[in-house]
Amino acid sequence: MYPNKKVQSLIGSKVQVEMKGDRNTLEGILAGADDYLNLHLKDAMEVVDGERSRLLGSVILRGNNVVLINPIKS
Repeated sequence: MYPNKKVQSLIGSKVQVEMKGDRNTLEGILAGADDYLNLHLKDAMEVVDGERSRLLGSVILRGNNVVLINPIKS
C-alpha cells in the first residue's frame, strides 16, 4: 500500500503526528490529506514530554515537515 493511500484510510481517526525540527508532536483528528501529505488536523493538541500541553484547534501541517503519523487506538 502506498503511503498516501494509508494516510487517506486514516481520515476521521485520531492520530499522533511527529514533526521535524525540535521534535514537536501533535495529536488530533485527521480531517484531510493531499498527495504531498499535507495534513489537516481538527481538535489538535500539542504534546510535550508525553503530556498534552495546549489546545491548538484546527491546524494545517506541511507534508515536508511530517516525520511520523501514528494512529491512536480509542
